[in-house]
Amino acid sequence: MTLLHTAVPAVRTRLDGLGQWLAPLGLRLLLAWEFFESGLEKWRGENWFGSIQDTFPLPLRWLPAELNWQAATWLELVGAVCLLLGVATRASAAMLIGVTVVATAAVHWPADWASLAGLAEGYAITDSGQGNFKLPLLFIAMLLPLLFHGAGRCSVDALLAGRRAHGERSDPLGWGLLAVLAAGPVSWLLPGAGLTLLLLGAALLVWAWRSARHAV
Repeated sequence: MTLLHTAVPAVRTRLDGLGQWLAPLGLRLLLAWEFFESGLEKWRGENWFGSIQDTFPLPLRWLPAELNWQAATWLELVGAVCLLLGVATRASAAMLIGVTVVATAAVHWPADWASLAGLAEGYAITDSGQGNFKLPLLFIAMLLPLLFHGAGRCSVDALLAGRRAHGERSDPLGWGLLAVLAAGPVSWLLPGAGLTLLLLGAALLVWAWRSARHAV
């Protein structure tokens, strides 16, 4: 039993250490490939955004289709290279999440759904147009660890950071900012959930502000 109690923490510690190198790297390599391939296809192909411009979330549908096409192309290409190298990883992940949410709202989200069961039918990978949001949802889930935890040890970001200590905090201010920032993209897909996030984030920010005032 003593040997087991000693071995388990030792193995866990080493897995944690290896995970700092390998886990983010795996996500970065796979996502870099996927987004670069998508951006390269746009760069070499013809602009088809004009045919779906009216499905873009506001205010993007008010912009010229050519501008949206160029923005999507270069955000995917540059974002993919940044993920590959692990440079500006958090910002790149945030931008690519935004691109993916817009693509989901414009192309992959079910055009008409009246219930959660109807929405769930769109959780698929098909070529049938709207109602196939499984793949972009998986991409978002893979980008979130890079947004919150960074590129890991095998990255330019880690090289530039060196051994600087980072003050990690998870408090009402952080959660409130996250909720407010996420409310916009979420509302493009689920307006009710987006409004709930906005109200929750505002409440948390007010709580953080009042707590800071009382602490002074």
